[in-house]
Order: sequence, then C-alpha cells, then structure tokens
Amino acid sequence: MRIGPYELDSNLFLSPLAGYTNLPFRLVVREIGGVDWTTTDLVNARSLLEKNKRALQMVSTCPAEKRLAVQLFGAVPEEMRDAAVMVEAMGIASVDINMGCPVKKVTGIGGGSAMMTELNKTAALVRGMVAAVKIPITAKMRLGWDENNLTAPDLARVLEDAGVAAIFVHGRTRAQGFGGTVNLAGIRAVVQAVKHIPVIGNGDVTTPGAAKHMLAETGCAGVSIGRGAFYNPWIFRDTQHYLKTGELRPEAGYAERVTVMRRHLELMIEFYGEDFGCRLFRKPAAWYAKRFGPAKEFKKGITQFGTRAEFEALLTAYEKWRAPFLDERGELKAQYRPGAMVASFMLDPDDPAVLRRESIPVPKGPVDVW
Repeated sequence: MRIGPYELDSNLFLSPLAGYTNLPFRLVVREIGGVDWTTTDLVNARSLLEKNKRALQMVSTCPAEKRLAVQLFGAVPEEMRDAAVMVEAMGIASVDINMGCPVKKVTGIGGGSAMMTELNKTAALVRGMVAAVKIPITAKMRLGWDENNLTAPDLARVLEDAGVAAIFVHGRTRAQGFGGTVNLAGIRAVVQAVKHIPVIGNGDVTTPGAAKHMLAETGCAGVSIGRGAFYNPWIFRDTQHYLKTGELRPEAGYAERVTVMRRHLELMIEFYGEDFGCRLFRKPAAWYAKRFGPAKEFKKGITQFGTRAEFEALLTAYEKWRAPFLDERGELKAQYRPGAMVASFMLDPDDPAVLRRESIPVPKGPVDVW
C-alpha cells in the first residue's frame, strides 16, 4: 500500500471522527497494532491559520505518529493552500481535504460535501494546494450530494488530474447522513473511475468480515474505519490478521480491555490535564464497558469520576460487583457473555448477519438540521 512517497505496512486506516480521533485515541490504536495511517478530526483551515488554541490542539502530534494526516475543511483557496503549507512546516506527513462532512455548519461555507457540487471550483482549489506543498494531498468524499447527484466518480477523475495522491470515499450521499447502508457499488464506481491512485473505502466496517467484504466487492485498495474503531480499538489488529490468514482471533478479554482502557485514560490525562482529561474520558469509558458483559455499576460510576484515583476506585468496586458473574476460571459465565463476542468468532465472519455491529450514535433527523 502506497500513498505518495509513503509505503505503508497496512491498508487499514483510521478515519477522522469529530470529537473522537484525538491524539490519545490515535496512539491507543497504533499501540494495539494493525494501522499505519491515522487522520485528525476535521480542522477549520482559517482557525489553524489564526493559530486558534483548539485548532492547534487538534493537530498536535508526537514522534510515534509517523503517518499522520491533518484533515482540513474550508472553501477559500488561499486559506486552504496556506493551511496546507503550515501543516507541512509542522513536519506532518499529509493533508486530507474534507469533501464529505454533511453537517450544515461545514457545507454552509462551501466546505465538506458542498465541494462535490462544483467540480471545477474544487479542482482549482486542490491544484493550488498540491502546487504549494511537497507532502501528499488526499481527499475524503461521499458518493455525492444526494441520489440524483452521484458525482463521486467524476470528482475522483478531476482530483486525480489535479494531483491528489489518494481518495477516501464513504459509501453514502450527503443526504443520507449515516442512515441506510453503505453503497458498495458506489465505491466500486469510484475505484473504476481513477487510473493510478489508490481508493480507500469507508462506511459500516465494524468487523473484520465487513472489511474483507468491502475489499472484495469494491476492488478498493484499502479500508478506512471510523465508528467501528471507537467501538473496538482492536479492529485494525484483528482485521489485518484475518486478511492475511483467514483466521479470526478471539476478541480481547476483560483484562486486556482494562489494560488498554487505563492506557487510554493515562494518555488523556497527559494530553488534556487530569480534570479535563477525565471528564472527556467518560464517553470512551462507556464504550469500553460495552464489551465487559454486565457493567451496570461501572456505567453508573463513569458519569462522575474526575481524577485517576477515583477511576481506579470505581474499577476496584466494579470488579467486586462483577465477581458473581464469573465462573471458577474467572471468565464470564456463558449466559452473561456479550452476544456479539460469540458472533464475532464462532459464526461465519462473512455472513451478512455478523458484518455489522452497534456503533457510535449519530445525529437523528434530516441532515439539514444537524
């Protein structure tokens, strides 16, 4: 797998996910393994140029992130160009242009999915960015504005001519938001539209079987995972193993999940400070707990902790509460095991019934009101 000058060890990518793919989480999935390219949350190009504190925090990185892309959004060519130059000067590997975000505050300024409606204007903006930097420029898009405007294949051709190094495509339209199911035929059309650059598919990949299915059905060069990674940070390691060997690894057990959860909290505290880091970690902690089996007492406590010591006390109390649900080996009794855990490695991984799991909640209602 290659993007521009970079030869990657994995064809699996961490998608940008607003509010979630911060530096601590990106480091967690890298340490678990299976991913070699991560992307920041979407960053407003103008805010970055103005050195807004929040924007600078979002693009913060460290030596462990060898392959990081900063995802920029905006519609003013000069701002996008200058922000790309600024990102390059920081020593970051790549710039990704957000052409897929459906949210009104992004599309309303001509960014995100709105860029898919004006191909010539978008091509001119991209050419300016490509000419201004030496690092690769990539683009993340959807299939189009709506079902009547599936512009992704045409835009992909235009972007390849403009010099982008890779295209990431979410298999839904802007009008769909996150509703319905991903359109694999739509992704395949984008793959067939370009000549040389890799196309990476995205959408509804929450299991190794779903990743394999997307690769087989679309011919894409790689798979980008967002919500599925937050639900299960082990998905990259396990998917890479499955694609190489055809063998599904057993899911991480409770002890391994707690070890990684503690590491995640440690990184949050290191990056954000103890008070803010702990408050931000309440949401990720709830997602780790989804794979604990019975976790009512833990979930009640994570809405309140504000220090590392309080978190450890909560975990100790939870493990005492959890003890009656364990067998003599210290494993969850069969009736208390999460159902998806059984499905993930005891059923056929290519069965459509087990290709998709519960994922991070997304906004409800029409995209126009998001």
